[in-house]
Amino acid sequence: MPRFDGTGPMGMGSRTGCGRGFCGGGMMMRRRFISPRNELSALKEEEKMLEEDLKALKEEIKSLENGK
Repeated sequence: MPRFDGTGPMGMGSRTGCGRGFCGGGMMMRRRFISPRNELSALKEEEKMLEEDLKALKEEIKSLENGK
């Protein structure tokens, strides 16, 4: 949760995001347990999820700018 207040992303409630926070056992928590040989694939997975988040953020910004 971005604000750690139980509201989840965009205020939609807990467990409504991508599973990267503490509730979902997020990527940052999992990375501590990844062996070095799996680090590259883990980083690529994280990159993909971040790109998807960025796309969603841009869509939300566009929607708000258009007054929808």
